[in-house]
Amino acid sequence: MAKFVLDTSIIIDGEITKMLEAGKVDEGSEIIIPLAVLDELQSQASTNKEHGFVGLAEIKKMRELCAKKNISLRFVGQRPDIDDIRLAKHGRIDAIIKDVAMQESATLLTADYVQALVAEAQGIKSQHIRAPTKTTDLEFEKYFDETTMSVHLKENVVPMAKRGRPGNFQLVQLGSDKSTYGELTKIIKEVSEASRVSGAGTVEISRSGATVIQFGKYRIAITRPPFSDGLEITIVRPTVRLALADYNASDKLMERLAGKAEGIIIAGPPGSGKSTLASSLAEFYADKGKIVKTFESPRDLQVPEEVTQYAPLEGSFEKAVDILLLVRPDYTIYDEVRRAQDFNVFADMRLAGVGMVGVVHASSPLDAVQRFMGKVELGMIPHILDTIIFVKDGAINKVYELALTVKVPTGMTEADLARPLVEVKDFESGAVEYEIYTYGEENVVVPVSKVKGTAGESGVRKLAQSKIMDVVRRFDPRAEVNILSDSRVQVKVSKEAAPKIIGRGGSTINELEEELGVHIDVEVKTPTLGKEIAFEVSESGSAITLLVDEAVIGKTVDLYIEDEYVLSSQVGKKARVKVDKRSDAGKQIFNAIVSGQEMRMFLSKR
Repeated sequence: MAKFVLDTSIIIDGEITKMLEAGKVDEGSEIIIPLAVLDELQSQASTNKEHGFVGLAEIKKMRELCAKKNISLRFVGQRPDIDDIRLAKHGRIDAIIKDVAMQESATLLTADYVQALVAEAQGIKSQHIRAPTKTTDLEFEKYFDETTMSVHLKENVVPMAKRGRPGNFQLVQLGSDKSTYGELTKIIKEVSEASRVSGAGTVEISRSGATVIQFGKYRIAITRPPFSDGLEITIVRPTVRLALADYNASDKLMERLAGKAEGIIIAGPPGSGKSTLASSLAEFYADKGKIVKTFESPRDLQVPEEVTQYAPLEGSFEKAVDILLLVRPDYTIYDEVRRAQDFNVFADMRLAGVGMVGVVHASSPLDAVQRFMGKVELGMIPHILDTIIFVKDGAINKVYELALTVKVPTGMTEADLARPLVEVKDFESGAVEYEIYTYGEENVVVPVSKVKGTAGESGVRKLAQSKIMDVVRRFDPRAEVNILSDSRVQVKVSKEAAPKIIGRGGSTINELEEELGVHIDVEVKTPTLGKEIAFEVSESGSAITLLVDEAVIGKTVDLYIEDEYVLSSQVGKKARVKVDKRSDAGKQIFNAIVSGQEMRMFLSKR
């Protein structure tokens, strides 16, 4: 009686089920599956990895075929412990499988050449079976034609495809039949096997519920529950490959890219053609005799063979930097600068002297700069970025250059307001379109054209509306701010808030003036009283109610206690103003009622 021990690789390959179907396994033979194999496949399936599902499905199919053909199928051996699982990548599970084959005096069947070689070295009878895997004309390729950008497959949904080119495409249905779970599983298995056998595919990302495989020019993203609500496959393929000359860039831009530009950001919305331009730049620099590398996850840029594509090292681009600097690249293409650590890595390599080209998702050219703000010090941004290329509909739509200077911001007049600022210039005309600088504790972006073109409203007037008011109202929520000139403001506050905003010896007001960059005149606000109206006070639960005449409904009233302003409020539809007892105003009113203080109400003139 022939006895065969199966390892994980031969089960996933599906070759045993094919042998059983073809009658290549004699009746009465015995197939042995080590428990370590079953546990390994279960572990992979539990973390939603494709190989686990494929392997378990093969075992189920194998059991049905064995029952029909009078072939014994059993599970033997020891289950792997925690150390075995931790050392699985170093061959511990494979060693357990070989021990089972030795103990059972059986033939080890494997699709792993190294496993077969080690078994023979130990004197274990083994057979290396390499499945004739299909590597061309795969099932999913039938959905693609020369204009297809991406295919979207989901169980119980009609297949869809985007056809056209970046900026000019449409979503179309592929047939009328809905995709089934079995069809999608077949596509996944076919891609997985073809990737492993041909070497043309690599698993770029493997997470619980998500797998991304780069198979040649195709990027295949697979998601399943719990990450997605059903099994889904998205296959993306670049439809065009352009040289830099195809973008009709100006001679000025071509000269800059060839020489001065070393901190380049390619920005644009999804599907606009950013990665296509990045691939064109990689080829452009490689043709000029530069050493070019890429940082990608997944590695889907279409670049020449001499350009090496790097994935995250041990899951981190920060670790990959240490290796990258040792290979001394002239330029590095950083695809998808998105997370905080990506911006840090980009800045680190640029400051180390490496020419950088980053790809950033942004809806406008300025957004690309703003995404660096907060992650990198403002003054360092021009040293990291010098050229912003905005791509839209597959074409270069706008180019900015950045420069650091020290001057008085546009719209301000006082010389002592000079500060370091970043100028964002239109590359072709050289005109400054935006200024970025620190105002108070915040970085602000001011459109220069709007400041210059707004009659009677300077930069300080524009910023005062939001910034000065926010700062002053920390001391008095009802403060008033009046702009006297480009460098002077008047602040009116209550008599209680005035000492707080001035501070001992003027210390607080001096700090505020330095923070805001303007001179502040503080005045005590004198209330202007309107017509006095009669009202009644009632108390219920957690509220105090001020009852007025119905003629006052919808108007604003001011309440004073002993000539001290307490609150302003709009009279409701029921001719009353409700005040929470727990609020500051509620506590003042309650104390006034208890102590018999005079309360007066006026129609507001504000």
